[in-house]
Amino acid sequence: MNYVNGKFEEGEGNEKYEVFNPAFGERISVVREAKREEVDRAVDLALDAQKKWMKVPISDRIKYLFKLENLMWDRIDQIAEVTTIEHGKTFEESRGDVVRAIQNVESAAAASYQIMGRNNKQIANGIDEELVRVPIGVFAVISPFNFPVMIPFWFFPYAVTLGNTVVVKPSEKTPMSMEMIMSLVRDAGYPEGVIQLINGGREAVDHILENKKVAGISFVGSTPVAEYVYKKGTSNRKRVQGGASAKNYVLVMPDADLEGVISNIIGSFYGNAGERCLAGSVLVTFPENHDRVLNLFRKHASELKVGYGMDKETDMGPLIRREHMERVEKFIELGQNEGGKLVLDGRNSKPKKYPGGFFLGPSIVDGVSEGMAVMKEEIFGPVASFYTADSFEDAIDAINSSRYGNASSIYTTSGLYAKKFSDSVNAGNIGVNVGVAAPVAFYPFAGMKDSFFGDLHPQGGDDGIMFFTDRKVIISKW
Repeated sequence: MNYVNGKFEEGEGNEKYEVFNPAFGERISVVREAKREEVDRAVDLALDAQKKWMKVPISDRIKYLFKLENLMWDRIDQIAEVTTIEHGKTFEESRGDVVRAIQNVESAAAASYQIMGRNNKQIANGIDEELVRVPIGVFAVISPFNFPVMIPFWFFPYAVTLGNTVVVKPSEKTPMSMEMIMSLVRDAGYPEGVIQLINGGREAVDHILENKKVAGISFVGSTPVAEYVYKKGTSNRKRVQGGASAKNYVLVMPDADLEGVISNIIGSFYGNAGERCLAGSVLVTFPENHDRVLNLFRKHASELKVGYGMDKETDMGPLIRREHMERVEKFIELGQNEGGKLVLDGRNSKPKKYPGGFFLGPSIVDGVSEGMAVMKEEIFGPVASFYTADSFEDAIDAINSSRYGNASSIYTTSGLYAKKFSDSVNAGNIGVNVGVAAPVAFYPFAGMKDSFFGDLHPQGGDDGIMFFTDRKVIISKW
């Protein structure tokens, strides 16, 4: 359901989107596309609310965040369960999703309180100059299916605490988690119109992009859609930050302590069933350590238990939809057809207990080369491609040849190689002996090349503050 002006209401659009439990392959809900009139009404109400909200002292605005944080801790297991049911990830992964969201609530409170109204200075006798940050208006948050709670929290806690109002459009595939969050927003006492939620797909996005009263858009999704949102949004004079696709390389040096880090490497590739923009996708080795890394990686990957995310013994859940599962399966087949060797086939890992689910087990394609689809295209599933580099320089060249630049990691015991890697790789998030280089809430979520569109990145730090505010210089003489 939509959440508009402090009330839940059914959408009125003709287009309907089915929500599935991907572990069972069963429909569990239906959401309607928001009509243009519904989007415009939500924006108008948000704009009216913002005129009052921006006048509320920031110390009072932050108190709402603290209330929301407490409510989220109280209901964290319920939110996580809903996320698992509609997305498929394991319960612990879903719980981590909510924890990351809460961390952004805390970061938004701290950063917003610190930044607003600083930089006052007497520039001459009797003349004061002051730089203040002011809210801008109504922002829209358009989020993907894979982290239905965390990613909206990269944005809206900062936006509203800084004096803006927000319209959130969750993925039509996983809308239920944010609907539950809206009930907590209401319980936290946020004034009507400050935080709204509307449902839908592309039409709803277009309505947001075309609405002249929306000042800015925060988006995370695929590169083609991110580019579309960025171009159309900026052409309508909106601020846009667009997180996009990824193809993340993990380099394992011959000196790496494999036994100590293998579980971390496995988690990088197969956590969240590979449906995340920080997932490892291509594992790079050298001739002298290839067989050792491959054999240990295959052994641990084959031991992962695939199943329903609410089962405690499950290590990896299903993919989001049947068509996405079939798309990933085609990549596995394509990897073979292009000359790769399939050393672990996840298509044989469907759990008998859940015959209708969209399951695909861990897969490994060895012997990939530059130009192959499994090495250059985002798969967004549990497939690891092994590339053997001739040298450290060859490995860096292969990594930097990717059109994407979201993340990359190195495993080594050498500070020299770690430094060279960090300096040379063109990716926004670098991991050293860390497979998932996910910035904590008070750092921006960096991204380069076709993994990001815009100037100011998602999440905390100065980027979040600068995106949701404008600067005003006041010079006074008395």
